[in-house]
Amino acid sequence: MDGTKREQIKPGSHVLIVLKQDQRAEKLTEGIVKEILTNSPTHPHGIKVRLQSGDVGRVKKILA
Repeated sequence: MDGTKREQIKPGSHVLIVLKQDQRAEKLTEGIVKEILTNSPTHPHGIKVRLQSGDVGRVKKILA
């Protein structure tokens, strides 16, 4: 699943995100969602989340 729909992402979800500084390189960071930062139901570039590690980025893929 891609990360463009807010309803598919919950705190505790295992996801791959792209950090702001990694957008050009498309380097993905793996982690567990701590909180969802995007308020709208969808976003074309991915829902913005904060991981338990503290990293903030847009969800590119939902793993579990």
